Formats: sequence, structure tokens, C-alpha cells
Amino acid sequence: MAEKDTNLLVYGVFSERSDVEQRAGLTPDIVTRLKRSGVTCLVEAGVGLGAHFMDEDYEKAGARVASRDDILAEADAVAFVGRPSTELLSAFRPGTWVFGAFNSFTDDAYVASLKEAHLNAVAMERLPRQLSAAQSMDEMTSQNSVAGYKAVLKAADAYGAFFPMMTTAAGTIRPAKVLVLGAGIAGLQAIGTAKRLGAVVTGYDVRPAAQSEVESLGAKFLDLGDEVRAVMAGQGEGGYARALTDEERALQQAAVDTKAAEFDVIITTAQVPGRKPPVLLTQAGVMGMKRGAVIVDCASSDFGGNVEGSVPRESVVTDGGVSILGMPDLASGVATTASQQIARNLADTLLHFLRDGALSVDADDEIDAAMVVAQEGETHA
Repeated sequence: MAEKDTNLLVYGVFSERSDVEQRAGLTPDIVTRLKRSGVTCLVEAGVGLGAHFMDEDYEKAGARVASRDDILAEADAVAFVGRPSTELLSAFRPGTWVFGAFNSFTDDAYVASLKEAHLNAVAMERLPRQLSAAQSMDEMTSQNSVAGYKAVLKAADAYGAFFPMMTTAAGTIRPAKVLVLGAGIAGLQAIGTAKRLGAVVTGYDVRPAAQSEVESLGAKFLDLGDEVRAVMAGQGEGGYARALTDEERALQQAAVDTKAAEFDVIITTAQVPGRKPPVLLTQAGVMGMKRGAVIVDCASSDFGGNVEGSVPRESVVTDGGVSILGMPDLASGVATTASQQIARNLADTLLHFLRDGALSVDADDEIDAAMVVAQEGETHA
């Protein structure tokens, strides 16, 4: 173990590589950037291999490649792409700062474990992303953008025909008709990517502002009828789609189910941060689609997805020949770009809390008040 320089804040990042996770929470360019701000970086061996960053790349940038035990012993702050296990939380020194996505909106037991370990915990999912000062910290936006791009590539690969219209010696091939449900960051990226591949694209979202956003990308906005438009108009806080009432949900589902039969590919991207995703396409809608159609459910999870019948990390083919791809890990499939973006988000969040050479919480700061879910010395009541 190297002797710690007490004049520098030590920032540690573990390798989180697994069968479904290839992203890294720190990239070599961010190591250089943090060093200029008085932060020294420790990375676990192999941290960036899934995103094609070698240990030597980190060392050249100024980081030290260390063991997991060394990081636990020396780091003042640690950051995660995913969520650290409760076993790992108990191994941290009291007072360690932990940055990551904790599912803190719904998992009270996990938040309690952060408090019981006497950690300072910053929940990335709680970032007030509508603030201009928060934009560079917004990992949800950066990772959803990557996921929307990858969703279209997965759909195109699974679809048994061309996306663009093509004129060949054997005749003209019509373009694929693609519907994107949810016009947030992931949805808009999916719309733009599908358009670039030459598909005829339609988008839909319950937020009134979504229509102009969809149409600005050259796509059509799905018309569900005057009744649905009147009842469902609304937008949630922070730019997210709000949760729908039972009546609104039933109207939307019935209308979308009916329209689904017109499309070759459907991509669903509607998520409510930290909560169960809404069902946008029911079994009836799936059954009405033509044989060979493809559905990519970006919100598929153990808690359910946007599409009835989707299974996370599996491709399900219905009796009617419709493929449903449950894909919650799409950003990991573009690991280099996703790592570069999330590393910047995490680092900028760290630097936000770095004041006068030390990490601290400002109770009057709107970002601090929103994101800090545990502080050293605080215990679960």
C-alpha cells in the first residue's frame, strides 16, 4: 500500500465488469482533469477493460492502479456505475463519500444501510436535472441517450428487412415503419437514429411539449385521437413524464394497442426514475402486430417493463411471430462512449461537493439538498 498524500483528495473507482456491465466509472481523460483540481485517483486493476481502456492508460494519465483493499483503505470518495452491494458498503471506512445510483426513491432499506455504515451518500438519480448547474452531472441523460441509439441498432439487427427504402433490380423495398413510445432523452435519440437509418418514424409521449420535439427530428407524432389528447395532457416535474391515473393509462393502452398493428418495429423508452415503469403496450397490442415485427423494451426490468411479456435480457418470440427484446443494459453495449460520459457526470458531481479542498454538504445548495441521502453520523431511525 502506497503512503497517502494527505494534501490530496483520494477518489477510488472499482471494476464493475460483469456479463451485463462493461462500463467504467472513470476514464483516463477524467483522471487528468481531476488531477488539476487536486484529486488523485485510485482504480482497481482491469477497471476499464470492458470499455477498451487499459491499466496503462490510467497510469499514464496519473492514476494509480490498486487492489480493492487499497481503495477501501485509502479512498475518501468512491463512485459507481451501478449500485454497490450492502456487503461492500459495510467495508468502507466511516465518513467515506459514495456516489452512485441507489434506487433511493423506492428502496428505503438500502438507504438505511448507507446511514448505518456512516457514509456520505450522493444519489445520482436525485439530481435536479432542470437546473443549468446540474447539466454536466446528469448521468440519466447521458446514459439514456446512449441507450436510445443502441436500441435502434438492436431493432434493426433483429428485424428481417431493410430499414430504408431501397430501389433494386428486383423492385422497390418499402421502408420500415418504426414507432418510438416515450420521447424523453432515450426516445428522441432513438427517433433520430431510426431516421438516419432511413425508417419512417413516428413518436409518442404524454407530455404536450413532446410533439414539437418529435416533429423537429422529422418524425410524425402518433395521433391517438381527441379524447386521449384531452385527458392525458400533462408533464411531470423536472421534464419527466408524470405518472398517469388509472383512467389515463387505460385510454393510452387501448389507443396504442390499436395503433401498434401499423408498425414493423416498436421501441419503448418510458421510465419513471426509481419506480416501476408504466405499461405502454399490452399483450393485446403485441398480438395484433404482424409476424416478423420487433419490439425493443428499454425499460424492461425485474419489476416489469413497458411491454407485457418482455423479459429482461431475453428475446421472446410470441406464437404470432413477434420478437420482444427486453434490454435494460443497452448503454453497456456502447461501453466506450457510455463510460466517457458517465465518468464525466460522476466527476463533475464530485467536484460540485469539493469545497476548499474537502468534500462537504451545503444545506442551502439546491443540488446538495436533493442528492445527499445519507451523512456521516446519521443513523436509520
